[in-house]
Amino acid sequence: MTKAKLGWRDLADRRVALMLALAFATGLPFLLVFSTLSVRLREAGVALHTIGMFSWLGLAYTLKFLWAPFVDAIDIPWLAKRFGRRRAWMMASQVFVAVALVGSGASDPATGIAWTALFTFLVAFGSATQDIVIDAWRIDAVPDERQGIMVAAYQLGYRLALLAAGAGALYIAQFVDWQTSYAVMAALMSVGLVASFLSPVVDRRRDAVPGAEEAPKRFDLVRAVKEPVVDLYARMGRVLIVVLVLIALYRMSDFLAGVMSNPLYVDLGFNKVQIASVSKVYGVVVAIIGAFAGGLMVARFGLFASMLAGSATQAVSHLTFAWLSTQGASLPALVIAISVDNFSQSFAGTVLVTYMSGLTGAGFAATQYALLSSVYALPGKLVAGGSGFMVEAYGYATFFCLTAAILIPVSALILVVRRSPKGGLQLT
Repeated sequence: MTKAKLGWRDLADRRVALMLALAFATGLPFLLVFSTLSVRLREAGVALHTIGMFSWLGLAYTLKFLWAPFVDAIDIPWLAKRFGRRRAWMMASQVFVAVALVGSGASDPATGIAWTALFTFLVAFGSATQDIVIDAWRIDAVPDERQGIMVAAYQLGYRLALLAAGAGALYIAQFVDWQTSYAVMAALMSVGLVASFLSPVVDRRRDAVPGAEEAPKRFDLVRAVKEPVVDLYARMGRVLIVVLVLIALYRMSDFLAGVMSNPLYVDLGFNKVQIASVSKVYGVVVAIIGAFAGGLMVARFGLFASMLAGSATQAVSHLTFAWLSTQGASLPALVIAISVDNFSQSFAGTVLVTYMSGLTGAGFAATQYALLSSVYALPGKLVAGGSGFMVEAYGYATFFCLTAAILIPVSALILVVRRSPKGGLQLT
């Protein structure tokens, strides 16, 4: 990644506006699978350990590399011929998510939690598929030197979606009901659908990559899975293993803490309006600042310093939550905790997305980025399923101190990867 000055022509690029809208569609289902859903479940009287296990339904986000090769290589009948491979997958996944959201809202976790679980999984599966193709579209749509502005636009659109699916969904649920709330969220998926229709075709086939072998006319699953992995190893060598471990641990603490943060708010005595106003409205504003701060730091100081800073801010945020758990229903304390947490999550997320995007190779964007993003999410999601048991056994304060401690080995791994010329952290 080379440093490049950001100009008005970059901001005026229509692909940046499309990225904003597509990122909105990407972020919208996420909280409805995790954070907002945990408030709904806790309000319905669902036990903490069950809420923790619900996070396993979101494993579709972490296992999406299993079907990413199909997204990279297979055309959806009729839609692909009319709109192109990437656009067809985007449209199909967005409609799927909208329908699943309606079904999730119609279920009642108090009396039919199995239906809630089923539709939650379907939302996660459709949303993960959408993530695969939109990430690939972003990487293929612009050259490397413009990925920074695309990631910034992605983060802004994503955070606006979190505002809608967080505060918006909670406000509607408070003053109307959960069914209407989820139906409105389903309707908002049309933002992404329109953006998909307007987006340019950027399908980069493997046989279009200079020096690549001619792609087979028929889909070869073994080849589709093997080639992206071989390409990664060929370019990075043995340091790839260390890089994968770093990626896997970098956001693990946030996955753990994120599942239990909303139950903490409820148990401290905050109501849905307070949670929505501070966590989902004010918090999103802070998160947007954090996203652009992360992008600016990468551009100014490079990935190495930015990755270390992201690790440090995450640790501080978890220690702040440990402090919050001792303060009762104090709004000032909640504001402080949300400020630190949302800034750190967004800052670290921007840095990690930029790092992983730079590791992908031409022609394998969907599969390689899905693989890398799955590696960063899978361990955290698996461990997060037991977060409720940990809180029930040790309490909130100890739990958040433990999540902060995870960032110690993360910082050590950053230093190790920095020493390798192929680790990607030397690039500025």
